[in-house]
Amino acid sequence: MSDCLFCKIIAKEIPSKCVYEDDNVFAFRDISPQAPVHILVVPKEHIISVAELTTENSLVVSKCFEAIAMIAENEGLNQGFRVITNSGAGGGQTVFHLHFHLLGGKVFTDL
Repeated sequence: MSDCLFCKIIAKEIPSKCVYEDDNVFAFRDISPQAPVHILVVPKEHIISVAELTTENSLVVSKCFEAIAMIAENEGLNQGFRVITNSGAGGGQTVFHLHFHLLGGKVFTDL
């Protein structure tokens, strides 16, 4: 999608601090981190949000979570981490391309 921020990052039209990339997934450091480790894990396929997942495109979620497990290990998050996704404007989504926030490096006590 030509006007999607994350599609442009995946295409390397916009620079990012990439931490992982394969055929299906692109992961990069958040520019406004909410934890010592804050990485966005994004499917390369443009899917707007969790609400847009179907039988045909849902495999990408498992690919994202496989990447999250590898990235968490590489980042030394052996004490735990949090994975968050927002869906729709009312759910706090600001970039309308499915993505998962991998947060770690601190103890989370709140929801």
